[in-house]
Amino acid sequence: MEKKLTLADLARILEQYDVVELEDVTIKGEVELELGSSAGLALPPALAQALQSLMGAREMPGTLEAKRIEALLPATFKVAKAEWTGKIEEVTIGATSADGGTRERTVTIGGEKSLPFYNFDAKMPHPPVISVDCFDMPIPLARAVREYYEDVMEDPGEWAKKNVREFGADMVTIHLISTDPTIKDTPARAAAKTVEEVLQAVKVPIVIGGSGNPDKDPEVLEAAAEAAEGERCLIASANLNMDYERIAKAALKHGHVILSWTQLDINAQKTLNRYLFKLGVPREDIVIDPTTAALGYGLDYAFTNIERMRISALKGDTDLAFPISCGITNAWGAREAWMKDSPSKEDSDWGPAAYRGQMYEIITGLTLGLAGGDMFMMMHPNAASTVKKVTQTLFGAKVKEDKAKRVAIEDWVTWDAEVGALKK
Repeated sequence: MEKKLTLADLARILEQYDVVELEDVTIKGEVELELGSSAGLALPPALAQALQSLMGAREMPGTLEAKRIEALLPATFKVAKAEWTGKIEEVTIGATSADGGTRERTVTIGGEKSLPFYNFDAKMPHPPVISVDCFDMPIPLARAVREYYEDVMEDPGEWAKKNVREFGADMVTIHLISTDPTIKDTPARAAAKTVEEVLQAVKVPIVIGGSGNPDKDPEVLEAAAEAAEGERCLIASANLNMDYERIAKAALKHGHVILSWTQLDINAQKTLNRYLFKLGVPREDIVIDPTTAALGYGLDYAFTNIERMRISALKGDTDLAFPISCGITNAWGAREAWMKDSPSKEDSDWGPAAYRGQMYEIITGLTLGLAGGDMFMMMHPNAASTVKKVTQTLFGAKVKEDKAKRVAIEDWVTWDAEVGALKK
């Protein structure tokens, strides 16, 4: 068993046996000397000789003195600055009276010359914006969301108004899902009337979305673009699986921005963007949507895809140098976001359903914001408020007090000391 000896111990041993000089003595193994604790210790000549031999020193002082640190060596830290050759296009959504529209304000996204929130490389010119969803008909919603909108779900205009007045939405997205032939098959002209109602109800920029039906959407979005002429709305969306040419031409004719949507495929995104260029769509009229795979359903893949696009754009790939929109509402597609409990009895407690969904939205939004997202389409007011507050803080803006419903943190979970676990 190893035994540690201090210099004082060695000195006493040598003194006890009147050792004056050591000859033919070999010290084997590792020797560890802690000199700091031996300040002021007078060494016997024999020990000084042994240490001199061991350390290879020419002279060994009779007394070891602890050296006092007078000052630390000066050092400076500089953040490495990345130099990028590319720049993201700036896109303005909405038109005020000065621009021929009726919006009270516009929003501008894009313009970055560095990675998201890397203000030490290049200051972000515009913070990310939030567009809160509303629909042209009542739809099944998770209880955690429905409780905020039960009084307005029959009226798209009032729904949009609530998003702006009560929840502080930067923009509003109106989804014309009733136009789907498998739902209500609402005529395109009737859908256009709904768009007009929303434009009259709110004075913020709006996003106009179809039902996702590849056969009906081109007709619906064409009529909606005409009804909203001059308002510079974001038309969502053109994609390779439908008549993107008809949609893009309608947006171009009536002065709107087009959302170029692909499905987690960087090459498909480049291809669709090139098609839009050939149709004459100006670069400042394009926002891209590479598809949002939410938390638990491929968020890591969506993050990687968006990050690759943003880095490629900053390196000079002009086919991808556009602001990125993220459909954060997709987070509610995860069953863990809305189901009351796990269907598996062997599963652990999922926690309160009232908070899970909005947390899924928040995590999805913030994650893709770090990847390069410029605009977030969201659903839950608290989630939208939180993502806005965090991204505004990272951007460097002063955060205003939000209007969303506040929940005391102690109401989320409680620690059960008896079982050593969290409980509702």
